Amino acid sequence: MSAFSVARYLVPFHPKRVPHQFADVLVIGGGIAGFRAALEIDSRLSVVVITKEGVQQSSSNAAQGGIAGVLGPEDRFENHVEDTLRAGGALCHRDVVEMVVREAPDRIRELMAWGANFDRELAGELALGREGGHSHHRIVHALGDATGREVMRVLIERGRQAANVEIWSDTLILDLLTHEGRCRGALAWNAARGKTLVWAKQTILCTGGAGQIYRESTNPSVATGDGLAMAYRAGAELRDMEFMQFHPTVLYIAGSGRQLITEAVRGEGAHLVDRNGHRFMPDYDPRAELAPRDVVSEAIVRQMEKTKSPCVFLDLSHLDPERVRQRFPGFVAVCKEFNLDVTKDRIPVRPGAHYMLGGVSVDPAGRTSVPALWAAGEVTSSGLHGANRLASNSLLEGLVFGKSAGAGASAQALRLADDFRGLALENPAREDSHEPLDLADIRNSLTSLMWRCAGVHRNKISLKEALATIDQWCEYVLFRQFSEAPGWQLQNMLTVARLMIDAALHREESRGVHRRTDFPNTDDAHWLKHIVFRREPDAL
Repeated sequence: MSAFSVARYLVPFHPKRVPHQFADVLVIGGGIAGFRAALEIDSRLSVVVITKEGVQQSSSNAAQGGIAGVLGPEDRFENHVEDTLRAGGALCHRDVVEMVVREAPDRIRELMAWGANFDRELAGELALGREGGHSHHRIVHALGDATGREVMRVLIERGRQAANVEIWSDTLILDLLTHEGRCRGALAWNAARGKTLVWAKQTILCTGGAGQIYRESTNPSVATGDGLAMAYRAGAELRDMEFMQFHPTVLYIAGSGRQLITEAVRGEGAHLVDRNGHRFMPDYDPRAELAPRDVVSEAIVRQMEKTKSPCVFLDLSHLDPERVRQRFPGFVAVCKEFNLDVTKDRIPVRPGAHYMLGGVSVDPAGRTSVPALWAAGEVTSSGLHGANRLASNSLLEGLVFGKSAGAGASAQALRLADDFRGLALENPAREDSHEPLDLADIRNSLTSLMWRCAGVHRNKISLKEALATIDQWCEYVLFRQFSEAPGWQLQNMLTVARLMIDAALHREESRGVHRRTDFPNTDDAHWLKHIVFRREPDAL
């Protein structure tokens, strides 16, 4: 795909006017992939982990769902593989799926050995749940519906104990630094320190997704697509940018943040009903509420249109109340704040942007197309998910690819001699327009536009409208040199949104989470392939 024009670096910098920091390995992002990568680095190497906000502010930490792995006596690797391939709309890479699925039990047992407390049955065996698209019970959870928090507790604790790991919190990475086509580290910004040039032998990108590009999203505030945008500016290959997964059940209450309601609620037997009390999922798919997320999200949108309602409802009233309270304490507590009793009341829900399936292209080891740059987790397109992610494969991907990328970066860094010198990289200041911009207004307009034109349903007319509008915004936003985070994040969001819209417009079919109402069928003859973007790197 042809690239669109962006400035190589967001801000001006000069090596004589900016402090320098040196590390063997730089890890950008403090979620499950980032910390798992950091823990894999050889103890002889120095590691800097940089997180945008506090170490608890990640999508991984907020994850309610569990980790999928073949641990039950009747389950087989082949079952998990086939479930993943079936959900992925024929765009998964089988070799990657098999690698991740076969490694899953080891990664889960490793977490247990490190102190993770996964939920167990009365007899002491792991409690294995089942979620949409899975043929067997194979999902491990922790604290009912707070798996991410428990896993991150363990990983952060081990990261803090590692003598060779240094953690920088509340620090924004502005750009990857490249020289002669190779990644050399990154330009960081912190409110207290200002800019810092962080030079590294190897860099691992683990910045998560881009859900904040949409008005309705389950993602935390940090998910503004920064890693995707900086990788694009650095010349890395990005692919599958049209595939944003929408979670079917997001709490829809005025005044409430868009809280995700875990897939496991439907796995326990909750029904989806419309405003008239009709259980509609069997009308759309024989798997009913246990159909994959793309199927359930589309069914909800269609039922909302049919009933002219802004939402549908989760009904748990037929389930054992005590079991519900014990299994989903977080869900129960959130609803209680709005005077909703999940054991009796219908809970209003609708889809929301949840997981970015496309991203930086990586091979099974986590290598990107830019030498010395690795990536893992949601920021990547690894070949695991294809056109639709199977529930509870995301934390698993972060663990497996975090370990792989960490091991690869560690091995490469050990081969390189210590040469802790900065490079003569600089980005000159430009004469910017003095016309003030209402950044919040542009951001709100962008998220509304993306929800309206590139949401669960898309079509050529709405996508072209979005493309024209975003191009107009890009013309007067992307080339400015802002001095604060809101401006940089808006530039990243516009860059990623532009790539997403372009890819969605080109894929003239429906596949997985990409649903074109003007091309409702899957077209393997023309579109059983990836859409790829790459900005040619400049001389820096």
